[in-house]
This record gives sequence, C-alpha cells and structure tokens, in this order.
Amino acid sequence: MDQVNPMTDQVNPQRIFTWKAPLRAFKKRGKNILRFYGALAFLLSLIVFFFGDKILLIPILTLLFLFYVLTITPPPEVENIITTFGIESAGVTLRWEFLSHYFFVTKMGTQVLTLVSNAPYYYHAYFVVPNEDIKKELISILSKHIMYVEKPQRTFTDRAIDWLSNLIPDDEDVKIKIDTPSSFPRTQIQASL
Repeated sequence: MDQVNPMTDQVNPQRIFTWKAPLRAFKKRGKNILRFYGALAFLLSLIVFFFGDKILLIPILTLLFLFYVLTITPPPEVENIITTFGIESAGVTLRWEFLSHYFFVTKMGTQVLTLVSNAPYYYHAYFVVPNEDIKKELISILSKHIMYVEKPQRTFTDRAIDWLSNLIPDDEDVKIKIDTPSSFPRTQIQASL
C-alpha cells in the first residue's frame, strides 16, 4: 500500500501563476552577424592599436567574445513564478514593495515583460512572455500589485541602444543567381563562338 507524503503532495497556496520561458530573448543567427561583429572589432582594434592606448584592445576583444557567446548559445528555459510576495525567476525573488511599474517591449520578435524597481536604482528585470494568453494573464495579475505603463519613458541610453541595434544587419541569407552556360540564351552562346 502506497503512503501519501503530505509534505510533497501539497500545492503551495502562495503561488498565483507560473510559466516557463527562455531566460532571455534569443534569435538564432547565422554567420553573417558573426562576421559583422568580427569586422567591427577588427576595425576598432586597428584604430586603437595605431592611434590609442593598446590596453584598450582587451575590452574590445572581451566584448567580441561576449557577443559571440550570446549569439551562439541559446538561453536555458526557466520557470517564472508569481507569488503573493512577488516574482521569482532563476533563483532571484523580486518583492512587490521593491517594484514600481512594468511594461512590455518586443525584442528579437519576442514579447518581453520589463519590471522596473523603485527609485533611486530603477533596476530592470526582464522576463520572456511566450504567447498572448500568458501576457493577458500577467497583465491581470501584475496590475493588482504594481502600475502598468503602456508607453515607457525612454532615456537617452534606450534611444542610443535602439539606434545601434538598427545598424546591425539582419541575418537573411541573400541568394545570388549565378548565370551558368545552360541558362544563357542559345543565340548568345553561338555568337560568342
């Protein structure tokens, strides 16, 4: 006869909502974006090497490595939990008293929930929202605890990051049609002979 363990079979009454999602927004990229990062780092390295202090090569190469790792490595999937005390994700708990407001942004084609802490730090926490049903549920739950902002106030840093991210090329493969002798019209082949 199986015994029921009351400690493991109980449902936590403090949990309000849970969802699983990647830790960060991720879009699989190809070799073109890596070539862009490499070319940019090489150009900056040459400028620093010939006109500046050579010690600055270390942070440039470190950033190149960071971009490479974040571009190639898909993020792990984590469980995000909303409780009566706050939000838990990846071992970090954000209490309701610590949070000021929230809003949604689109990054890499994915909806991302952004939680902002109270002043003076304005710490931002990001949670990937996999679909619209979860987004609607999050809005209904979070609106009871913190303020929802439809259009967040954008700082100079936000605008600069958006401008720089628009400079990064899209990773669409461009197909080039190469004319082969079999695709030439017959009259051109005879005229060239």
